[in-house]
Amino acid sequence: MNSSRENEGLKTLGKKTDYKMDYAPEVLETFQNRHPDHDYWVQFNCPEFTSLCPITGQPDFAEIKILYIPGERMVESKSLKLYLFSFRNHGDFHEDCVNTIMNDLVRLMSPKYIEVVGLFTPRGGISIYPYANYGRPGTKYADLAERRLMDHQMLPAPSAK
Repeated sequence: MNSSRENEGLKTLGKKTDYKMDYAPEVLETFQNRHPDHDYWVQFNCPEFTSLCPITGQPDFAEIKILYIPGERMVESKSLKLYLFSFRNHGDFHEDCVNTIMNDLVRLMSPKYIEVVGLFTPRGGISIYPYANYGRPGTKYADLAERRLMDHQMLPAPSAK
């Protein structure tokens, strides 16, 4: 691991991976944003997200897209991967997964702005694409969140593999 990052308290980066068997927000880790005075976008795409239907127990598949403007802290990508993978045996509706992910990341790193989109593959002939966003209250980012929510349009289907 980069010696400049070793003092940030990261526990999973560069270590043997321990996969959790159910929803595990405790695996999320952050590091210091080196450019908190600049507004810039960070985007994560997880094209192999899975969760379980809470009623039938059948697997649901999705691409999860996370876009955010960081504040003082940023989410560490390996811990995010382990967190998203922890939904694999977790039963929740699509909308709940997207809102849970967003809420956990807001609590974790207090971003200036964040949005989470779930592009779930069809089941029973219907695709569900939940969208959730958050802007830091009392700032221009709250206005950004409102604008992006009101202007949100249907997204194209996930790319074929």
